[in-house]
Amino acid sequence: MIQNEREIRHEHVLQAVCQMMTAARTAPKGKGIDIIEVAMVTDEDIKRLSEELISMSGETGLKFFLRDADNILQAEAVMIVGTRQQVQGLNCAHCGFSACVEKPEAVPCAINSVDLGIAIGSACATASDLRLDTRVMFSAGLAAQRLGMLGDCKCVMAVPVSVSSKNPFFDRKPKTK
Repeated sequence: MIQNEREIRHEHVLQAVCQMMTAARTAPKGKGIDIIEVAMVTDEDIKRLSEELISMSGETGLKFFLRDADNILQAEAVMIVGTRQQVQGLNCAHCGFSACVEKPEAVPCAINSVDLGIAIGSACATASDLRLDTRVMFSAGLAAQRLGMLGDCKCVMAVPVSVSSKNPFFDRKPKTK
């Protein structure tokens, strides 16, 4: 049997994103408490993300949302990862408040944000090991958050994934209209 890479590429990407999600899940967590949520977005849901980015551009006037809306359509899958907000009770003042009880609810616990960053780094390291084209996008993550794709997560990031001759997520042209 002969299997051409072009014919099996999509399935390979989906399997690779599953490995990225595992890497995010197993990344170290502050106090050993796992508040990370991670999922894979494909097919029509990538189009929903793109449409939400277009809406966000209309609301804010920010053109990079339009650029990213076009850009994620080149992904075969998008990994989304976010954190539920949960104060860790360390009174570490890393969030800018001297004690956890002083922190307003709208201000994320710094440990939650660090956990998210470590999970993203672990997932992207896995993608790099597998030679995948990726880019971390807060814009597409915000669109996923607005669409409720990760439930009640307050800080969501997206990592579009592609396998191509040239990474489509870099050297992007800015939108002017």
